[in-house]
Amino acid sequence: MALGVKTDTFSYEMTSGLVTPGNPFALDPEIKEERVWSEVPKIGKVVFFERGPKGTWIRDVTGKRLSYSGELVPGEGVLSQLREPHLYPELSALRQEMAGWRFYHHFRTDAHSPIRRPQIGVFTPVLGHDGSDLAAALQTILEIGDGDHLRESVARAFHGASLEIESTKAGFSVLLQMPGLMRPLDSAELSDGTLRYLCLLAALLSPRPPKLLALNEPETSLHPDLLDGLAQLITRASQHSQLWITTHSPQLAAQIERHSNEPSVRLELDNGETQIATAPRTAC
Repeated sequence: MALGVKTDTFSYEMTSGLVTPGNPFALDPEIKEERVWSEVPKIGKVVFFERGPKGTWIRDVTGKRLSYSGELVPGEGVLSQLREPHLYPELSALRQEMAGWRFYHHFRTDAHSPIRRPQIGVFTPVLGHDGSDLAAALQTILEIGDGDHLRESVARAFHGASLEIESTKAGFSVLLQMPGLMRPLDSAELSDGTLRYLCLLAALLSPRPPKLLALNEPETSLHPDLLDGLAQLITRASQHSQLWITTHSPQLAAQIERHSNEPSVRLELDNGETQIATAPRTAC
């Protein structure tokens, strides 16, 4: 399997495959080839690192090529194993940029989820990958981010509800004041879909947007009426970040297409292999 990414400055490519015979970790992938390079105007392709069957070398801060064979664990990429990064500024810069990418795969909302309990109230401009610091992230948006848009999004999604962040000795807690109720509902009383939508709001309205933001199946547990608002939030966030959305919801895909004017890419299984579908349809 080959994977490649391109940033504003660098290109990265990695190829992995089955491990060599005799390795006890037979199910782990092994890095077969790996390289980092940049396209320099008037010069062309400048390679900073290359790993392959014939050996591994790296270019240091002086531009000199050095052997790097024997320095790397076969099952891990160079960016996770880079020692003395000041000696390899290009790879260090690429690692730092990729470390800033954000991936949200799943937000726990079961009865024992940390999202449902008070959380330490610290400045949180970036929501944690599991949403466990949701209350602090929402409060940070209210303090230094687009608090008005956050409040408007909550009210639009939940029929005029208002968001409150309660601060006590136990920590920060998320509260929703619903129209017609005499008291606000705390996070332990909110539905799974409501909590997940609040997590998506915190991720998409971050006051420090990343260069890349990936959301996996953000429609999980959401009421269908929330999908159009989610599509609008995704489209708005794409003004500051590149977004990568995977969804099984044709409705969400269609709404994102409508608001962004960007076509979705439909995937299909062909003999056990995931491929891009040839016929365009409104599902990802």
